[in-house]
Amino acid sequence: MRAPVSLERKVRFLSRPQSYAGASETVVARETHMSWVFLAGPRVYKLKKPVRFPYLDFSTLDRRADACRAEDRLNRRLAPDVYLGVVPLVEGASGLAIGGAGRVVDWLVVMRRLDDGGFLQSALSAHAVQPSQLDRLAAVLASFYAHASPLSVRGSADALRMSWRKALSRNRRVLQDLRFHLPRGMVARVDGIQTRFLNRRFGVILARARAGRIVDAHGDLRPEHIWLDGRVSIIDRLEFDPALRALDPLDEIAFLQLECTRLGAAWAGERIGRHLRSALHGRHVGGLPLFYRSYRAMLRARLAIMHLCDTRPRTPEKWPRQARAYLRLALFDALKLDRLENAALPAP
Repeated sequence: MRAPVSLERKVRFLSRPQSYAGASETVVARETHMSWVFLAGPRVYKLKKPVRFPYLDFSTLDRRADACRAEDRLNRRLAPDVYLGVVPLVEGASGLAIGGAGRVVDWLVVMRRLDDGGFLQSALSAHAVQPSQLDRLAAVLASFYAHASPLSVRGSADALRMSWRKALSRNRRVLQDLRFHLPRGMVARVDGIQTRFLNRRFGVILARARAGRIVDAHGDLRPEHIWLDGRVSIIDRLEFDPALRALDPLDEIAFLQLECTRLGAAWAGERIGRHLRSALHGRHVGGLPLFYRSYRAMLRARLAIMHLCDTRPRTPEKWPRQARAYLRLALFDALKLDRLENAALPAP
């Protein structure tokens, strides 16, 4: 049996301009938590790492092949002219090659390269977003959600309530872990407000679930995945766990609003939300969007700080700072939610 090709060797090969047809002048390699991404001329090649986490498993060649094909297929809906297919990385007599004859050692998702400046994150940071661009984005999202497959909610009302309680508990437990030195009082305050809302208003969440408002959504709707230069394209739809795409669109848009706020552009998220409110049946839901936004901020704080649990965390100084930033946003929305809820309570 031939020895497996190491990830390091694959990355070295894909980082060389001569590895690509047409010999790109330069290759920009970017590492993420789950992938290596190589920007070579007009194309982007994504190599999934052979990793296994509680929420995904890319540890085998077959699993990575399935994930690459799923990513390509799922993203054709919101970025049809960006995703160009899946190609094998092979080892032949002369070494590694992209496509062609040889032993398949991995798989690559191939994409059309998009200019970094056209992404919503870059445009917001540069204060270069036009309201008309946000309106076009809202129209694309409205159409996407209108045609997304509604998902039936499995189990009883008690099961749905318990799943939410577990989600809040996971956030609280990790964020109050003494190893991470995060403000435990802030975590407790946010968690208390979220728990009270869940206890009082669970009926709103349940009613939306029973009305078919849970759909097969994007799953990771962040400004860095939204391209606005020309035709709106939304990339990186989450492929590795369909359950993580099973969302109320109000929840997904709340996440996008959170990320806009984090970039100092709350106005952009609010504009998108206003345009989508009717399309998402978002009227008469009280503080639900604030609950979703505060919950998403706690979740992002948890995911950030858990990077420190990796065997060799990249940029370890980054994650506590990011977690604290999300905690502040979680508290901001939680306090707004608390005021809204208290105002709605009957006078004693």
